[in-house]
Amino acid sequence: MTTYNDSSAGEMQSKLLAMGEAARNASRKIANAPAELKNSWLSAMADALESNAQALIAANETDMKNGAAKGLSNAMLDRLKLDGKRIRGMADGLRHVVTLPDPAGEILSSATRPNGIRIDKVSVPLGVIGFIYESRPNVTVDAAGLCLKAGNAVILRGGSEAIHSNQALAQCIIEAGKSKGMPDGVIQLVPFTDHAAVSILLKMDQYINLVIPRGGERLIRAVVEQSTIPVIKHYKGVCHLYVDEEADPEMALAILRNGKCQRPGVCNALEKVLIHEKIAPSFVPLLARMFKEEGVKILGDASYCRLDPAAERAIEEDWSAEYLDLMITAGIVPSVEAAVDHINAYGSGHSDAIVTENAGNARYFLDHVDSATVYWNASTRFTDGGEFGMGAEIGISTDKLHARGPMGLRELTTYKYKIYGNGQIRV
Repeated sequence: MTTYNDSSAGEMQSKLLAMGEAARNASRKIANAPAELKNSWLSAMADALESNAQALIAANETDMKNGAAKGLSNAMLDRLKLDGKRIRGMADGLRHVVTLPDPAGEILSSATRPNGIRIDKVSVPLGVIGFIYESRPNVTVDAAGLCLKAGNAVILRGGSEAIHSNQALAQCIIEAGKSKGMPDGVIQLVPFTDHAAVSILLKMDQYINLVIPRGGERLIRAVVEQSTIPVIKHYKGVCHLYVDEEADPEMALAILRNGKCQRPGVCNALEKVLIHEKIAPSFVPLLARMFKEEGVKILGDASYCRLDPAAERAIEEDWSAEYLDLMITAGIVPSVEAAVDHINAYGSGHSDAIVTENAGNARYFLDHVDSATVYWNASTRFTDGGEFGMGAEIGISTDKLHARGPMGLRELTTYKYKIYGNGQIRV
């Protein structure tokens, strides 16, 4: 697979349009493929990843050396790295997708009208997915596997920092699928590292049915601004935990530690904590001590800072900020209703949680917080396709149309109506 770094705009556009046409044709060929056939392609891909592990690691080493030379952070290099364990994880992820029910062709509802016409609502693949992502090469395999199982073709465009890894992975799984009869064009990787390739891709609405961007807020906003194709996305994860007046303090601290400190750089990590004013005098010192041990910087409102003098005063922008670091904003509220109003005003609609022993307060929170995922006495870190039993997720959506929350196989389908009659005409 060739990388085109300095191609002319005309060559780039011609290549991408040809990829789009190939993907559209392939999507029509596999839209009604039986699950057993798609599973055979996925199983072959999983086996190929493991048998070609050394070649994949060698390709990744080129990206790792280039990334280090360009000054990528340790966190970014860790995301970029492939090793035997991660390759086995990708293979196991594909094998898990094999075990999942095929969402295509499922009859979602059926009704017979008084005139005898039967109307079936049936799930069908979306068609062609344009998937634009950054950094992690494993996403190449996850996205390809999920799109394929749902009966879609996919055009993958990864970040330039992972181009050698992505090319090696794509070539490996494409060849494995073809060895079992997978048509050309089902899985394709954009070979251009130029940003102009993304701009062209986002205007190919004659071929691509849906775009899913996965990466930082800057990437996602750029995709939305340029695309003439529907986009499913989330901009950022401003996730809250509300500690209710009837919360178990030890449970709240454990959930805060997990939500903020386990992996602070991911979108389902906690960024804000709200504490009921009645529990605050006893809870804030415990929270401050725990976060000090974990190296977390606390920015608080005036009420919080009076109880924790070591905290810095938060400014207005902090309440809607996604830090992706060991920082958190803390505030004191008078009620669950005030907490919900605050979350709906400043949150991103991603994941928010309440800790309480009061079922009524929990129900109010779950019913009124306008987010894709809401939790009672559990960490927001569970917002993940794997944790939800979906297999590898293709992304998380904070949109409300078509898909919301972690996106698995079902979210990669739409539906059509199939109508069965015996000569009825409308009068």
